[in-house]
Amino acid sequence: MKTVSVRELRNNGGAILDQVARGEAMVVTRDGTEVAELRPRRRPGLTAAELVGRRRALPRVDAVRLLRDIDDVVDQTL
Repeated sequence: MKTVSVRELRNNGGAILDQVARGEAMVVTRDGTEVAELRPRRRPGLTAAELVGRRRALPRVDAVRLLRDIDDVVDQTL
């Protein structure tokens, strides 16, 4: 886990928080001693209704056509 000093956090807070928002966790140090941890917040999970709604919005897949397309691009001799 990356470490960042209080001074770095103060001087570059926006950039550091951008890194945390992208998923990187950091330990904050003061005078070389670890004092805090910055990590991204967990995103709330989707409800069952939201998952069902997403599933219903997906396009239909023609399985035969999909397999044919895969066969066209995959080297069958491997």
